[in-house]
Order: sequence, then C-alpha cells, then structure tokens
Amino acid sequence: MPFEPGEVVAPSDPRIVLEGQWGHQPGVAITVNSGSRISFSYAGERVQLLFDTDGLTVAPHLWITVDDAEPRLHVIVEPVVEVEAPDGRHRVEVVVKDVNEHVNRWNPPFECAVVFAGLVLDVKSRLRLSGRPGGPRLEFYGDSITQGVRSLSEHPESEGADGTTSYAYLTARAFGATAYQVGFGSQGISKPGNGEVPAGIDSFGWNFAGSPAERVEPSDVIVVNLGVNDPTLETEEYADYVRRVRAAYPSATIVALTPFSGKHAETIQAAVKTVDDPDLVCVDSTGWITEDDCTDLVHPTVAGHAKIAAHLVEALEHHTSLRRPA
Repeated sequence: MPFEPGEVVAPSDPRIVLEGQWGHQPGVAITVNSGSRISFSYAGERVQLLFDTDGLTVAPHLWITVDDAEPRLHVIVEPVVEVEAPDGRHRVEVVVKDVNEHVNRWNPPFECAVVFAGLVLDVKSRLRLSGRPGGPRLEFYGDSITQGVRSLSEHPESEGADGTTSYAYLTARAFGATAYQVGFGSQGISKPGNGEVPAGIDSFGWNFAGSPAERVEPSDVIVVNLGVNDPTLETEEYADYVRRVRAAYPSATIVALTPFSGKHAETIQAAVKTVDDPDLVCVDSTGWITEDDCTDLVHPTVAGHAKIAAHLVEALEHHTSLRRPA
C-alpha cells in the first residue's frame, strides 16, 4: 500500500525530542554536530522524516533505530526517509553519525549539515507524547576525537567517522545524561577548525554562525577537551576560554581534560590554577590510551574510545556530582 500522507509535524513540536546542539530557523532544526539526536514515538505503521538537502555537497550520515532493532545507516542524499514497522506503538531514534568535517558546516548556506524539517505521518499513524529526557545534563567541547573522526577506520571522510562511538557519547550514555557533543575536527583553543569553523574561543556559545546556543535548562557538567591541535598554547589563552565557559554556566562544574597525548598538559594545569575557581577541576588524561588504541596513531578506535570513556566516567564520579544509574 502506498504511503498516504496525514499529519505534518514541525521540528518544534513538543512530541519530538531534540538532544544536542540544534539551531532553530523557521520550519527547520539544524545541527552540525555528530552525536545530536532526534527521538519520537508513534502509533501506526509508517512515518516519513523530512530533511532539507538543498545546496548540500556532502551528505550527512545518520543512524536510525526503530524500537530494539539494530541501527540502520542512512546517508541523507534525498529529502525523505520513510520508516515502516508492523502496526503498533513504536519508538524511533535518529542519531547523527557524522557531519563531514572537511566542507563548510559553519557559515550558512552549509555544504554539510543535518537540516531536519519535521515528520509526515501516514494517515493511519499518530504521533505520541514521549516526554522530555530526565537525568543530568552534560556538555563536551572538543576536536575531531570528540567528534568521533576516524574511529571506525583511517578513512578521512564520514565513512571512517562515528559520533556514537566517541568517548563523549559513551560517557553521556553511561550517566543517562542529556548531552551536547560539540566536536570540530582540527579545532584548538586559538586554532580554527576544519569546515570554516572558528577557533574554540570564538565558536563557543554558537550552534553555527548567526545561531546562538541557547539552553532552556542549565547544564550540570561541562567537559573541555581542547588544546592538542594548538601549535602553541599560552596559559592565559586557556584561562580566557575557561572564563568564557564559566560566564555562560555560572553553576556548572567545569572539567578541563588534558589531551590524551599529554600535549600542553602543564599549561592547562597552570591555567586552571590561575583561574582559581572551586568548581573548575583539571583531569590529567595522559596515558589513558596509547598509539595502539588508535586507527592512525592519533584518533582512537572504537575500543580506544571505550577505554577513554571508562576512565572519564570514574573521574567525573570522583570530581563531580554525577553518578551512574544503579
């Protein structure tokens, strides 16, 4: 039986839950970050997900899961993705596997981004209210490692990347947390990233150019994992970045994570002491992984990310109020 369109649902509808860093424009919700999520529940058989793909030169990669089935990879070349299941109640989760780091994903019009335009329900399907996610709120600011670049293989494009394998995604899931996973390949504190993304000090607080990152609720913990891409890093540069984070989140615990290679570790530790903030802690991650845990001596493998997440979960339980669910 062909799909018979029924209710059209906008991305802003409260029955659709968006997690991660999303910018909102009339009729669409936009993310340029791997690990961002869309979830909803419906009763019926079929629903269509709508995406605006106009102008994109590189297609974003998504994982789509229906109920307890295995996630299916969708490369969003066409604007409509149809989901079908046996008649009944279903939960759909869409997770951004990768937004390509090598083309413009910062200055609209984008060459790669997930531009979600809502849902079309089959005439016999109904969208259900699934409720907002509970649990703590956790934010990550990092580079290609946080993004999940080359976690699957040495392939430099989206084929080798998967934000759901990133230590950031795994750590958030371990705490049952709502997460903002903001990772930009090649970015540093003062070094711009790939894809026209500005330096960390300039991109913080923005979904993308012209779209301020506004939080409805304050976050509990902010993890900063930047610095390895900076050729040089001054104590005051890092301290300025942390102060900017503190100004945005006056009550959160900020965790300054040193690069896993140990690069700039002493500078970051000194910067944290300079700021003199009781809710700012430095976690030295030097040695959490080795080159053997990486696909290309730099970017962690899936197993490498899991090792990082295991260390980080323990560190966050030690230094913050976060606790894993029983």
